[in-house]
Amino acid sequence: MILSGKEIQRELGKRIFIEPFDPSRLNPNSYNLTLHDELLVYDSPVLDMKKPNPAHTIRIPESGLRLEPGRLYLGRTREFTRTEGFVPMLEGRSSVGRLGLFIHVTAGFGDVGFAGYWTLEIFCVQPIVIYPGVELCQIYYHTIQGDYEPYRSGKYQNNQGIQPSLLYRDFEP
Repeated sequence: MILSGKEIQRELGKRIFIEPFDPSRLNPNSYNLTLHDELLVYDSPVLDMKKPNPAHTIRIPESGLRLEPGRLYLGRTREFTRTEGFVPMLEGRSSVGRLGLFIHVTAGFGDVGFAGYWTLEIFCVQPIVIYPGVELCQIYYHTIQGDYEPYRSGKYQNNQGIQPSLLYRDFEP
């Protein structure tokens, strides 16, 4: 079951935490999250799953930044979220998708207990100009049934910025 916007608001400060929170971004069954002003871009054209992949940061100026097709950009939300007892999910906004901008290639699923900024896997099908602070995606919440162990110590928990892939850690003994 997906929580309504009114239920999201009722759970704020109890089991749902969104900092900062702006009531004008609350939807009937989701909340719009905004894009921070920096992106991470991998330096190599070939990425290796078993190794850390070098990357550099790009600032998104207020005047906008042109993204190019065929390149993966990692961004992050301005909002720090924490969720207890619900499964947080992230989707791109339909207005953004209609411009050919994908907000998460595969990672829209959060874990119960996740706390942090959401890393966004941004990819475009044609050149597009993006801006810091744009309402790029939306978070929504599913109820969970049955016993579970909350996500407390995963490799992306309590992150403070854009997180490149840490998959290489899964290969370490």
